[in-house]
Amino acid sequence: MTGDGPRDLRIASLARVEGEGALRLTIHNGRVEGARLRIYEPPRLFEGLLRGRAHDEPPDLTSRVCGICPVAYQLSACRAVEDACGVVVDGPLATLRRLLYCGEWIESQTLHIHLLHAPDFLGCDSAIDLSRTHRAEVERGLRLKQTGNALMELLGGRAIHPVNVRVGGFHRTPARRALDPMAERLRRALDDARETVRWVAGFDFPEAECDADLLALAERDVYAIESGVPTVLPADPELPPRTFAVKNFPEHVIEEQVDHSTALQSRLDGRRHLTGSLARYAVSGHLLSPVALEAAREAGLGDPPRTPGHARAARPPACRNPYRSIVVRAVEVLYAVDEALRLIEAYEPPDRPYVPVPPRAGIGHGATEAPRGVLYHRYALDGNGLVTEATLVPPTAQNQGAIEEDLRRIVQARLTRGYASDEELTRLCERVVRNHDPCISCATHFLDVSVLRD
Repeated sequence: MTGDGPRDLRIASLARVEGEGALRLTIHNGRVEGARLRIYEPPRLFEGLLRGRAHDEPPDLTSRVCGICPVAYQLSACRAVEDACGVVVDGPLATLRRLLYCGEWIESQTLHIHLLHAPDFLGCDSAIDLSRTHRAEVERGLRLKQTGNALMELLGGRAIHPVNVRVGGFHRTPARRALDPMAERLRRALDDARETVRWVAGFDFPEAECDADLLALAERDVYAIESGVPTVLPADPELPPRTFAVKNFPEHVIEEQVDHSTALQSRLDGRRHLTGSLARYAVSGHLLSPVALEAAREAGLGDPPRTPGHARAARPPACRNPYRSIVVRAVEVLYAVDEALRLIEAYEPPDRPYVPVPPRAGIGHGATEAPRGVLYHRYALDGNGLVTEATLVPPTAQNQGAIEEDLRRIVQARLTRGYASDEELTRLCERVVRNHDPCISCATHFLDVSVLRD
């Protein structure tokens, strides 16, 4: 079929994403007038399931939201409940939490790089196809993922839906010598992680730029993973970065129901925003370890921006090309391996595996950096410690607006060059969505594509 006549394109499901959904593109006279992500999975109802539960149950229940990033849900839940109960977990227990989170970053980001995203750059339809042409690279990715899984099993009891995490800390904590074999495995993984950065840095990256505001957590001295202050890097270069307290997250990130999706969508102070690897690197890239910073520079990412407190004009521009997010993810895998080694070398076993968290009435807030971006939890507890209200804001719900705009802009750029077939547009749209690796199932409280032309 040729020309710009009416066309309706549908794809039953999107490959290489986590979940189910649809995209509808509306094109009029060669102009993309709308791009709507329609997530059609049934609502998960976790917020309702949490009501009436004891204050120590959210970590185990919310880990079931995602089998690939369960630690993010567990630790966000722990932080929110502990905040409501006035308890701070620090010292060796905080170290173990960060170490566990490093394991999740390694396995989750590696899965995305090698099995979901890399095939797009190398003309492959699947990871199976990729293994036929790039067997060594896929095997290297599987080794890295196994390392992340092993770290999660060591500290969490198992890699999927860990059972050792609890409010206040852990049910059991490892002896110092129990971490020695893991350290040796991580040292070997450093080489695999370095080679992965070099590999993806050599891909061909189309020109594109996301113009959404960037949102990530930030810490003073370390690359934020399991804690931090929400920090916004505006798309407008004339506007300075800004921060707000985690407890004020609901005042800035507003969820709303849209008529084309079972998932809520979020806006940051009324604007589209993006969270995840690109945002983290833009906000805190200067705090990566030396080995990760060197790899980032060699990969062409340049020097990352400085701290949010510095004047905007004094900082290099952030990488906003969504196609290059695969490079940032690879750098973050290298950082997580290096950081895990640092934490193990400094580890001293805690006196007890957890801090008591007596129940009390209150409202608590918690946010951590899931591999896909900021994950926020809020719980209201009554005097008996029962959950009366629960709010979970996953990264994908926040990123949907930016993804829709990326789709509109990139498809429009393609159409400006001339006619594109339904098949070509489908491949392009799927690739754009996989740039962000949306965890669709987490967002349902993706891809059937429909292109309407006239």
